[in-house]
Amino acid sequence: LKSIAFFAQACWVRVREWEVGPNRAMEEGYASHQYEDSIERFTTYEDYLDSQITHQDRFYLEEDDLARQLVEIGCRKGEVLSREEFAARREAAESAKKARLKNTPKELASAQKDLTDFPFLRQLAAREGLVGSGKLSTIIFIRDKNAKGQEISGYIDYGHRLKTENFEPYFERKRRLLPRPSDLSFYNWDTQHSTSNESPNFQIMPDHEQGLLFKNKRDRKVINVDPKEPTPGDNSKRHDIQTTEYIQVVIFDHMTRKKS
Repeated sequence: LKSIAFFAQACWVRVREWEVGPNRAMEEGYASHQYEDSIERFTTYEDYLDSQITHQDRFYLEEDDLARQLVEIGCRKGEVLSREEFAARREAAESAKKARLKNTPKELASAQKDLTDFPFLRQLAAREGLVGSGKLSTIIFIRDKNAKGQEISGYIDYGHRLKTENFEPYFERKRRLLPRPSDLSFYNWDTQHSTSNESPNFQIMPDHEQGLLFKNKRDRKVINVDPKEPTPGDNSKRHDIQTTEYIQVVIFDHMTRKKS
């Protein structure tokens, strides 16, 4: 009987509040906004209802289910979300959280690395953010010796490598960036083994007269890597890197523009 009487009294008080003082009830209802702002704290609708049950409710009602009904039908100060409203707001909160995480800038692999004495790595670090964001496309030509002492060379799509592997070991000088058979092009001068592959950013265009050409898939511009050419092409620049880290390093930068 005490639980029924308490239930009825709570609902009568709620109705009375809106009859004699709707403004006051609305002011007290602002406390409910804390639940909206932190809706993700609650895994289920029942958890949300439980958070608004008082010790007095439990003392008089003795049953959590009855106490939840008291909250759900609105016999409480402030706004109480319905089950449908709770589900909608929780879904919206989850979507907002995912959007925030997606838009959070990722820390660069080169961040906080001392590259003072390593010119090539400094050049990679300077381009990491632009290449990673797709604003700049970069091809790296490297000629050096592998672990077996064999001379190798090749063209590397820097953007593709950045997306497919962790570059921190390179900037920490625990690993050396070298061409692979899976890169744009690869040649082993000792074994005569050669490969060529397209990447997400570049298409290979062999030319008997001009040699090796790379077409950017974003704006369809062609990059000519022939050192005899005065320029590698539209919106492209060639940079010969003076370094003792490798036998030879050349960087080709291409400012990408969407095809109109």
